[in-house]
Amino acid sequence: MSKSISTVVTVFLAMMLAPAAPLHAQAAPLPFGIGERLEYRVSVGKLGNVGGGVMTVDGPEDVRGTATLVLRSEIHARVGVIKSTERAESWIDPTRMAALRYQKRTRGMFSRGEERVEMFPDEQRWENQRGKSGRSPTGALDELSFIYYLRTLPLGADNAESVGGTGNVDRHYDRDRNPVAVRVIGRDTVKTRAGSFATIIVEMRVKDPQRYGGEGVIRLHLSDDVHRYPVRIESSVPVLGSTVLTLEAITPPPQQLAGQPE
Repeated sequence: MSKSISTVVTVFLAMMLAPAAPLHAQAAPLPFGIGERLEYRVSVGKLGNVGGGVMTVDGPEDVRGTATLVLRSEIHARVGVIKSTERAESWIDPTRMAALRYQKRTRGMFSRGEERVEMFPDEQRWENQRGKSGRSPTGALDELSFIYYLRTLPLGADNAESVGGTGNVDRHYDRDRNPVAVRVIGRDTVKTRAGSFATIIVEMRVKDPQRYGGEGVIRLHLSDDVHRYPVRIESSVPVLGSTVLTLEAITPPPQQLAGQPE
């Protein structure tokens, strides 16, 4: 069970979607900034609430001469005496939304793992702590930074080309994980402890034999405002079935960054 829960919380970060954006695209305001903190409740099928999580934006930190934002996620779950935690960090260049470094650690009674990846966007390559390396698309991202990249995309009804359309996109740093089918499927109002949100629903079909046994489906409810908060994240995986992250509390950045909405 612990291994399955670890798989579930990993799934929430498996957003391998979105085409490589031209560098000038990031001239648009960022919907997040240093100091943002999002808190979540985790529920699993008939088991109900099993834990919680938090996503934060920190920094700036220097990575090989580039000032980066540090994205952090920590999710914990418990069923009976079985506990599971997952921590992930991503260092991104916010001017082009390209990841430079990624780390993830999973701890559970039956599953443990650690991943460390260095990405070199200008060279279109990556390498991990085990010596494995490969080619990457321009502006490659990891599981965590994909969530934040998705928040920067124009997904409203005023952008008809993005509503109801389906596209295969390539931006995961590991080419074997590309492409992912992405489409905007509708709108909904989601009520949480953090408030009531009008949301845009984005569906992703993710290639991941290890976690899904083939293809997985993830639905992300993004707030239909300048912040694009991930209000609700739904996923169906083997064994546990439907799993949901629901936004519980928001701490906005203490001050606006350059390029961030007023």
